[in-house]
Amino acid sequence: MNPSRRHVLAGLTACASLPALPRFAQASTETNVESAAHRLTLAPARQQIAPTDYPATDLWCVNGTMPGETLRRTQGARLVVEVDNQLPQATSLHWHGIRINNAMDGVPGVTQDPIQPGTRFTYDFALPDAGTYWYHSHAQSVEQVERGLQGALIIEEPDAPDVDQDLPLVIDDLRVTAEAAIDANFAVPHDLSHAGRMGNILLCNGKMVADHPVKTGDRLRLRLINSANARIFTLGLQGLEGWVMAYDGMPLATPEALPDRLLLAPAQRVDLFVDVTAAAGEDAFLVQFERDGGYELARFPVASGTRARRPAPSALPPNPDFPIDLPSARSVDLITEGGAMAWLSGARFKGEDLSGQDLAQLGQFWAFNGSAGRPPEPFVTARLGETIRIRMVNDTRFPHAMHLHGMHFSEVRADDSLGPLRDTLLMLQGETREIAFQAHNPGDWLFHCHMLSHHAAGMGTWVRVTA
Repeated sequence: MNPSRRHVLAGLTACASLPALPRFAQASTETNVESAAHRLTLAPARQQIAPTDYPATDLWCVNGTMPGETLRRTQGARLVVEVDNQLPQATSLHWHGIRINNAMDGVPGVTQDPIQPGTRFTYDFALPDAGTYWYHSHAQSVEQVERGLQGALIIEEPDAPDVDQDLPLVIDDLRVTAEAAIDANFAVPHDLSHAGRMGNILLCNGKMVADHPVKTGDRLRLRLINSANARIFTLGLQGLEGWVMAYDGMPLATPEALPDRLLLAPAQRVDLFVDVTAAAGEDAFLVQFERDGGYELARFPVASGTRARRPAPSALPPNPDFPIDLPSARSVDLITEGGAMAWLSGARFKGEDLSGQDLAQLGQFWAFNGSAGRPPEPFVTARLGETIRIRMVNDTRFPHAMHLHGMHFSEVRADDSLGPLRDTLLMLQGETREIAFQAHNPGDWLFHCHMLSHHAAGMGTWVRVTA
């Protein structure tokens, strides 16, 4: 049975009255520019997100689209991007998942001053790792990412793998009004203190209907990027079979069989190689599962093809390795507290010890190790090359997507074996998990929850790596 075309999620806003969705072509937003510099203009623009009998939506776009154009470069190259801020707010761009020079990380107050309206800033950095990454605003992110300041960043392997199509799929949700306008209330206390800002429409590459024609027997590389403020996507495929090749840009040593359900937390990415098994004349689907059924995120209309199914793929080439030395690791704890149903009794905020009531008045509902908001001192200072092991305790009633800037980590399993490299880990309610990383990248690196409302409401700290 085909998944529902209805992408509006019940019980959120008046927009639940949107009709069944029409089909329309998916516009390309990609560029394959290898020149020394590239301009990204951040400016207001209108885009038709809802069906055509609704108004276009006012967004903040990158070169006129949401998501912004897909930037493609080759591993080992440099990315030089001049950002022209034509928005009414100061901003920045963070290059999520790239093991980058610290000065280029795009975090106002940590690595750079914000880019003021009417001014420009040039990002210039090497690209050591192939894989699927993305860029997004790191200033007032709850609002600016929701309004559209996001896009895919694809670093290609020098030798292209054997696939027929390479498709970045940026999956997102937006909270819109009955007139298809962005709901402009970005500081709702319920969002800040509960699960975060959830949208009421689902998007893939900025569309409620995303079509990608394929042929039977095609092998597709699907680069899935969760750019949502807070939604954890529970994904499945229909008419497509394949393998997990990489998490958060980092290739697996051995491809994994694709599970029936794949969880993708905010900011996480996964690379899939999938073969089209649906027959000609049928449709294949990428599906999001909600409590009331499956909803189409992307549709793949299938035409006849002559290619026989290929053998299972070999692993993608590994990226540069920075080995984790668990026997010599230094262990630290990170305790997450607060949120609804586990309210903070108090925490330190901007140098003052405040009560839970005072913190709530300031929009601060969460704390790491008794500190709400980014503290003046790093959570941990590591020597270059040192292995750091972090035991994370989620002493709250909600999930959190913990993201480390500048470096990838591995989860430490119960038997002290290491999981795949990631830059974002989903922590479910009440869980205790351990991660470890080699502190190989000098600088000050943010460590925070990527449920963006949670970060804004206290869930942010940082790590210092000294040369």
